[in-house]
Amino acid sequence: METENNVTTARPDYKSEIAAIVKSNLTPKLMRERLLDYHENDIAASLAVLQKDERRRLYSILDIATLSDVFEYAEELDVYLGELNIRKRVEILSRIEVSTAAAYLEGLEKKDRDTVIELMAEETRREIILLASFDKDEIGSKMTTNYISVRSGLDVREAMNELIAQAAENDNVSTIYVVDTDDTFVGAIDLKDLIRARSGRPLDDIIMTSYPYVYANEPIEDCIERIRGYSEDSFPVLDRDNRLTGVLTAQDIGQLIEDEIGDDYAKLGGLIAEEELKEPLKQSIGKRLPWLIVLFGFGLIVSAVVGVFDKVVSSLTLIVSFQSLILGMAGNVGTQSLAVTIRSLTDENLSGKQKLYLIFKEARVGLCNGLILGALSFCLIGLYLFLLKGEPATLAFAVSMCTGIALTVSMLLSGIAGTAIPIIFKKIKIDPAVASGPFITTVNDLVAVVTYYGLAWILLINTLGL
Repeated sequence: METENNVTTARPDYKSEIAAIVKSNLTPKLMRERLLDYHENDIAASLAVLQKDERRRLYSILDIATLSDVFEYAEELDVYLGELNIRKRVEILSRIEVSTAAAYLEGLEKKDRDTVIELMAEETRREIILLASFDKDEIGSKMTTNYISVRSGLDVREAMNELIAQAAENDNVSTIYVVDTDDTFVGAIDLKDLIRARSGRPLDDIIMTSYPYVYANEPIEDCIERIRGYSEDSFPVLDRDNRLTGVLTAQDIGQLIEDEIGDDYAKLGGLIAEEELKEPLKQSIGKRLPWLIVLFGFGLIVSAVVGVFDKVVSSLTLIVSFQSLILGMAGNVGTQSLAVTIRSLTDENLSGKQKLYLIFKEARVGLCNGLILGALSFCLIGLYLFLLKGEPATLAFAVSMCTGIALTVSMLLSGIAGTAIPIIFKKIKIDPAVASGPFITTVNDLVAVVTYYGLAWILLINTLGL
């Protein structure tokens, strides 16, 4: 829609434009010139809308350097690399990030993988073998060898010359890492500081010797919070002898955080790891079934508890109508408390006193919210039963009182459970994100059922004699 003062413009559809160029009858030279007007990310996105023969035409038009940059952004890298001949595939793999190449090679059959690696340059081969030596849950498997390093003891001019010489092969130049003669990590220098420093000044004067680092064999989940606490654009990765082995770039760090969030989200659903779209059926079942069996057992316990109160249900069938309300609200409170607690537990320095305060705080929040909603349910449910259902006022407001009290108590206990259970799991070395989500849901159901039917038995049947 257009107005006099506002003009709405659609975002350019670069993907379709690029596809149209590839499908056109332009000469190779002119087609290449047109394609180079677009960003590599847009060209990568267009691969999904092109047919296989059209993609091969694109591969032949672009030079290896440009095609390598395009493949850095490609989502289905294994598909597109598989469409190249072995020579071009090796050239591409030798140019893209080593971590990306290593991930691709890991998915190949051993025979094909060995063939590709054998054709690579010696330096690239060593780097890939280095990354492959780490388990996929170790931080070293995510690092890159694309970084600039200089020796300590140089002056600023010598360091600048070294930077220029290495920049031809390594484009992560914003931070320069300093090592001694045996590659032991000394510190880092910000490129801005190096540029501003006088040419004859000793390099040691501007080295940040307290620069943060991680060890290559550390588990990713142990490193991620420490890395997130810094705003550096790259992070040095050291081996057991404190030698600089690689770095994590800003892009690597962003991907690690995104993967960790996705993994935690999957864990809260009771999965061991995040499930992928193309994952085999057997593997998906294997991730879900173990916790479902455990929860099935707890579900049987909840059902058995409900069976204990069968006399209450048979005497006052009316109260069954509000069971889902109690269970639902208890579950909501438990989930909210769990989310707050899991986030707080990422701080490894959280003291025992702070954990107790967190439990107390969530208990107060649950109680206050429970009192408000309990009072609201007392009024609304009582009026509903009395005015709309035609129940006697005594019965109507007795049931609504029981519901209100049960709602308050279950929300209080669910707040405590949602906080205490993940803290206990953390203490006994069980990942709270894996166990807490489904477990707390079942515990909250048990708490809510016992509270609701227990109060109904005590207040409505034994006390009021209804």
